[in-house]
Amino acid sequence: QVRLVESGGGSVQTGGSLRLSCVADGYTNTIGWFRQASGQEREGVAAIRLAGGDAWYGDSARGRFRIARDSGKTAAYLQMNNLKPEDTAMYYCAAGSPNRMLAANEYTSWGQGTQVTVSS
Repeated sequence: QVRLVESGGGSVQTGGSLRLSCVADGYTNTIGWFRQASGQEREGVAAIRLAGGDAWYGDSARGRFRIARDSGKTAAYLQMNNLKPEDTAMYYCAAGSPNRMLAANEYTSWGQGTQVTVSS
């Protein structure tokens, strides 16, 4: 397992942008971003393979969010644009070697989460 540190959450108005960062302290094949709103199940947002940069997006993220890797570090970033109130959630990054990139149960390490709040 690796230790993951997330940052970049905050409060914005509808239409605003935020950039989340996830830095791992060891090797991982893939970094994924997930979110969990109050009373709801954890949802896969985006994931990226650090070797090669192949990315996957959940339906809620496609077209508005972009995941990128840092080739110099074991890190990934989630650029979130055109944020909506329904994007309000705790966002978690996760590390592992998943077969299904947006399946939370296939990741082995998790960060503590960073809160994103979007007001109308």
